[in-house]
Amino acid sequence: MLDILRKGAQGWVAKFLLILLVASFGVWGISGSILNAGSNAVITVGETVVTPNEFRLAYDRQVAVVSRQLGQRLTTEQARAFGIENQVYSQLVAGALLDEQARLMNLGLSDDRLAALIAEDAAFHDFNGRFDRNNFRRVLSSAGMTEEDYLRSRGQVAVRTQIVEAVSDGFSAPEALIAAFAQYDAETRDVDYLLLTKSSIDPVAAPSESELSSYFEENKARYAAPEYRKITYVKLENEDIADPAAITAEAARADYEARKDRYTTPEVRTIDQLVFADRAAADAAAAALADGKSFDELVTEQGRTASDVRIGSFARNTVPDQSLAEAVFAVSEAGGTTPVVDGQFGPVILRVSEVTPESSKSFEEVEAEIREQLALAEAAQVLLDVHDAYEDARASGMTLPEAAAQQKLTPVTVEAIDRSGQTPDGTVVRDIPESQALLRDAFEAETGVETPPINIGAEGFVWFEVNDVTPARDRTLDEVRDRVVTDWTAMKTAEALGTRATALKERLAQGAELSAIAEELAVAVETKYALTRDGADAVFGEAAVASAFSGPNGLVEVANDASGENRILLKVTSVNDASTVTADSVSVEQRRQVSQQIADDILDQMVARLQSDYGVSVNRQLAERALAF
Repeated sequence: MLDILRKGAQGWVAKFLLILLVASFGVWGISGSILNAGSNAVITVGETVVTPNEFRLAYDRQVAVVSRQLGQRLTTEQARAFGIENQVYSQLVAGALLDEQARLMNLGLSDDRLAALIAEDAAFHDFNGRFDRNNFRRVLSSAGMTEEDYLRSRGQVAVRTQIVEAVSDGFSAPEALIAAFAQYDAETRDVDYLLLTKSSIDPVAAPSESELSSYFEENKARYAAPEYRKITYVKLENEDIADPAAITAEAARADYEARKDRYTTPEVRTIDQLVFADRAAADAAAAALADGKSFDELVTEQGRTASDVRIGSFARNTVPDQSLAEAVFAVSEAGGTTPVVDGQFGPVILRVSEVTPESSKSFEEVEAEIREQLALAEAAQVLLDVHDAYEDARASGMTLPEAAAQQKLTPVTVEAIDRSGQTPDGTVVRDIPESQALLRDAFEAETGVETPPINIGAEGFVWFEVNDVTPARDRTLDEVRDRVVTDWTAMKTAEALGTRATALKERLAQGAELSAIAEELAVAVETKYALTRDGADAVFGEAAVASAFSGPNGLVEVANDASGENRILLKVTSVNDASTVTADSVSVEQRRQVSQQIADDILDQMVARLQSDYGVSVNRQLAERALAF
């Protein structure tokens, strides 16, 4: 596949415009009223403005998108590290520029066209594929969006789309460019190389105390202890309040008798089947059986094997052809055969090869299971009552352990845990219910403050409170000495290996033979034949592959191997430039991708030109205030 074609659109403008054009609710533009902008605007382009409220909504939605991708809610610091604020600025500036251009061009959208676009949206359809007003309201409500906001946002998207389609719709990449991409991707190379490992250098001496201290001070943040919190939680699910011992023997036996078939395994018979061309042939075979010929002999006469005639093992009600079931289960014992029976595919004779008798579990065998099932069913009936009683107890002033004890629930205390679920000794706590949500909320809660319950599925709850907070701190060198020594040694080893590899590269570039260097190192010269640019090579990895394609035939390079721990000293010995490859080898989908990428580049240029023509004013102080509430 063409690597460059596979990448698709990469620019921020392209991504923004693609977001606008996705025919799915939830990724349309920004909500909020531009008409309420007044004199306060975070972004101003001509007469088009983005209000603080719009900026905050766009920011929150971008945080939510990234949070869903990562599976956890981003903190403010994490959002800043991901550059979300700058992404939102870029997206809103691009949208404002398009809106201003649309305004100056007097572009608009009729009410009928807007109604048609909404009716076409699958997010609002019922199971018959028709627009459903109730679905429309429900989807908007779940997204926290009013109908007015939605209609305005959808109209904005449709108007912007007119500009986007006018600029880039229908663009096709030139054949010469497609052919060049195909040849670029199809090029292969033969490479001789040496794998240089830490055995290729002298062992690194142990660090002195001053070296270790200096390294530790430079990398102190890496060894810092995170914030830990002591958390107590109590879980409420059916199994937490179920009491099998409270189920009477009479109730358990009554349930057993009412559902006895659940504990009964029906008789199963293994069936062999011979199919005949007509009734006369079947009757002749039946007569031969009566005269003493075996069923196996009939199978052999038909030129078939035992596996050919075996159709499987079945209970009476699961026999594939129910017209045969009565005859099969009328056979008195294993090895017996049926008379000729008219099956779905003609007359047949069947043999019952094996019989597994019906079996039933006694009440005593399943009593414990029945008690547990009945107890869980009873618990499900009263679970919400227990929830309400616990909440009432907490509201009356009881502590979490007291309220839990009153409802016969068991509180669990985790003495110290960080945001990632690890204890101070590095152990990952895996048995916390709804751990992702609980830890997220616990690190946002205040000590000793009652928090709302977290839902466990559809029918469970977990309450928690933060008992204590151990602030993040810098660890001392003595606390992490072993880790620091290991990291320092790894760093020095990598530096020494890199220095050695660079020296060997210079020798090779000056005319030394790779085989001579290999002999000095007591390693073998290895070869990669027909290496491709996008090959997932287990030894080279991406870095070494990129290095191998970074110059002409005879190129000498050093790169990290796939593990990142070793170095590869390589020399390109042959280049197949794939000059015979033509554009015909490129698929329709690959052509579409590269055309889309170029079209996105054109859109980037258009937005840059609009920014130059109209100018953009950004009030970052106002944006910061919008994010502060």
